[in-house]
Order: sequence, then C-alpha cells, then structure tokens
Amino acid sequence: DARQPQRYRMLIQMVDVIFADVAQPDQARIVTHNASYFLKNNGMILISIKASCVDSTAAPEAVFASEVDKLRKDGCKPKEQLTLEPYHRDHALVLAVYRPDKKKKE
Repeated sequence: DARQPQRYRMLIQMVDVIFADVAQPDQARIVTHNASYFLKNNGMILISIKASCVDSTAAPEAVFASEVDKLRKDGCKPKEQLTLEPYHRDHALVLAVYRPDKKKKE
C-alpha cells in the first residue's frame, strides 16, 4: 500500500527519482509522503496525473493546477508539466524537484 511507506521502508534505499502513476484521488500526497522516506534531497519526482481519478467533476486543467499546488505545499518545486494528449486524454505529466522543509518532522 503506497499510502504506508513506513511498512516497506526497510526494503528500499534512498533513490534519486520517484515515478508515480497511482491514479488515486490523493496521489500528490502519496508521492510526497513516499518522497519523505525514500527520495534524496533535490531528487526528482515524475508524477502522472489522471484528472478524472482525482476529481471527475472539475476541468482537467483545474485538477492539474490543484495537484501541482499540493506538490508545492509538500516540498516540491515543479519544473515542467506536459499534457499527454493525444495519447491519453485528460492526463498530464509533472516533473518536480523535491526539497523538503528541514524544520518539518513527520
């Protein structure tokens, strides 16, 4: 369960990149929570966002903006965002650098 990284922490070393394609309503929180356990400072996050999995009632652009904002609030600095059209409708790929707040403790 990607929502509980403390359960598999002992199996995985620190990494340089996390790729997330979990298609869950709280996927931004899931990836940043895992980043706090496994991603080196200044490591990269690549997250695939499927708008309808996050909020099927909102416009995809609004969902993407909201997810990027959540990433920012959790210590990420977004670098690039790409739509996956025409290959995947209402999908975006976001690249971000992880820079956790040194004062914040989990």
